[in-house]
Amino acid sequence: MGIEEKIKYLPPDLQKEVDRFIDSLIRRKKKEPSFSWAGALREYRDRFTSVELQKKALEWR
Repeated sequence: MGIEEKIKYLPPDLQKEVDRFIDSLIRRKKKEPSFSWAGALREYRDRFTSVELQKKALEWR
């Protein structure tokens, strides 16, 4: 039995819920990471090593 056939067995209120859930899955799938933050700390490149930054990040947690 396919998904469409299964949905037909549900009452109308649950069919609407399934429809909203599917829409949310489609929206989630379309989102791609923007990486807008990439290069934001470029000015600190020569001041800190990646290991130093990792240690600092652990301290901040």
